[in-house]
Amino acid sequence: MFVKICGITNEEDGLLAVALGADALGFVFAPGSPRQVTPGAVRDILRRLPPGSRTVGVFRDEKPARVVEIVNSLRLGGAQLHGREPESEVRWIRERVPFVIQGFHAGDPALGAAAAGPADVVLIDAPEPGSGKVFDWALAEGAPSGVRLLLAGGLTADNVREAIRRVRPWGVDVSSGVETSPGSGQKDARRLQRFLEEARVAGTEVEHDGWEPAEARPYDWQADEARR
Repeated sequence: MFVKICGITNEEDGLLAVALGADALGFVFAPGSPRQVTPGAVRDILRRLPPGSRTVGVFRDEKPARVVEIVNSLRLGGAQLHGREPESEVRWIRERVPFVIQGFHAGDPALGAAAAGPADVVLIDAPEPGSGKVFDWALAEGAPSGVRLLLAGGLTADNVREAIRRVRPWGVDVSSGVETSPGSGQKDARRLQRFLEEARVAGTEVEHDGWEPAEARPYDWQADEARR
């Protein structure tokens, strides 16, 4: 089970998430988010992370050239697009960065066509991303089969096992559910550790729809990209 910890705002939380076994860290560049960070701040955090740490820049309706500039200048592992970016922009970005996660709101009619899109991973989130609110997981049934599905939206250590059992995603994405208080941007060590433990256990209990790694280890998108 792939686990991404999003909304990293400081060095301590980044190091903690990596040490506890998170597969990827997300840095939010979208204006208006309480977890928004600057490229300069992220550059400082990246300098302290262990080599090989997987990192993702999160954007919302940002100019494609700016997305590419930030991802490549910071040497992030990829971009997560969390707005209403048209497929043409997603494709343009994907041609210029190593990896793209495309976010959709639960119940979005466009979700059904996501399998034919250029994104490497499809993320399903609540209608208000970052709000910490759980959505009706039945709405995730609109996701096409055969895609790497990343589930977000109000996940916590208390509900992630049930969410994985119901939706059977390739991975899960959490932010507010492992914070000291929702929206604070500060991660809580105990909540983070318990979330990772619950997600890992749940991942061994279900068969996932869509893509599965050939080996039982975190997905290595750099290696996947080298094989393309």
